[in-house]
Amino acid sequence: MGRRKIEMKMVKDSGSRQVTFSKRRSGLFKKANELATLCAAQVAIVVFSPGGKPYSFGHPSVEAVAERFLTLNLRSRVSIPRQLVAQPQREAKVERLSRRLNAILNKLQAEMKRGEMLDEAVKAARKRSKFQKPINEINLYELIEMRKAMGQLRERVKQRMSEIEASSSLLLLSKMATKQAES
Repeated sequence: MGRRKIEMKMVKDSGSRQVTFSKRRSGLFKKANELATLCAAQVAIVVFSPGGKPYSFGHPSVEAVAERFLTLNLRSRVSIPRQLVAQPQREAKVERLSRRLNAILNKLQAEMKRGEMLDEAVKAARKRSKFQKPINEINLYELIEMRKAMGQLRERVKQRMSEIEASSSLLLLSKMATKQAES
């Protein structure tokens, strides 16, 4: 559908409202992060979802910004300690580490999803299979049965290959006959 201007009014459908909240929240946090990074600003945002769940973003942290806001009058009279002068370098390092952590967490989440998909594929394959035990847990009788089943499968595959080869040969011959008839 693309981007379009949305009229500023409450979304009636609760499902759509939750999706809108989620997308807008992530966009708001992204903009706050950009503001903090580009301007070395300290930012704190607290948002409650329609379901009442709290979400927060803070740079350097929500607690630090809230503490600074609550003690604003006291700090205006106090001189800035030397440790805070070097704070922009520390904040930049924290930001780099934060980005690295987010990238690693995203990779971890992708690998976890991949692992779940592979587990599901293995489970599905086992359900389709006549032999559901791992190979190292199968006894001699079951191994003989499996060998017999594999032999039958091999024969069915050979038979199917022969059928396909025969039908493709017939198709090729009919095409050649059609071309000769047209000539």
